[in-house]
Amino acid sequence: MNAKLKLIVFTACLGLASCKHNEQPFDDYKFSEKGIVLNCDNLDTKLYNEALFAFENDVMTFYGKDNPNQVRAYSQFVRSAVNNRVKYTDMLSPHTVKVFEALKKDNSLWDVNNPNSHLNYNSPFFKCIGDHIQNKDLKTTLNALVSTNSMSPKLFGTPLMSMYSLAIRDKYLAAYVAFDLFYAKLFDVDLTQVNMEKPAAAVDFNKIPN
Repeated sequence: MNAKLKLIVFTACLGLASCKHNEQPFDDYKFSEKGIVLNCDNLDTKLYNEALFAFENDVMTFYGKDNPNQVRAYSQFVRSAVNNRVKYTDMLSPHTVKVFEALKKDNSLWDVNNPNSHLNYNSPFFKCIGDHIQNKDLKTTLNALVSTNSMSPKLFGTPLMSMYSLAIRDKYLAAYVAFDLFYAKLFDVDLTQVNMEKPAAAVDFNKIPN
């Protein structure tokens, strides 16, 4: 009996190991033609770039549907996010949900014990963001908050709300917005409430007047 039980346990463990080994990596890249705008040393940032473009697509689709203006859309999102007024389930596209599920597997990105944000401010990717933000004032503020363990969406959001338009050209600043004000918030969102039937409309930012 013991031998039979051991065989069952071994077979089950082998099956689980096989499933884990055969787990498919994320390969549903819809924005790869936009190229690599986030380039961090020693990091595979392909998924991070996809996440940024998926976020920007959702921002424009949701906030720009009546007035396709990228600056205005960013303004509305940033102000709503800093003040915790974003309706993420209404905003999310099915593709972005898939991207988030892939991002969740990157343990280095997240800090589940942080009460202010689930984003890991000490991760290599966040350091890359802090090193490459173009505006000196925002860069200094962000890195000072991180170094003193004071970083939070609310504290950095205050100066960001007056400089949100910089994120249109500075994709590292845009990445901060995407990962701290969007993806990190999704851990507290019931993703089963997202309408998975709606089309994930692709927006070409190059054709949108600023």
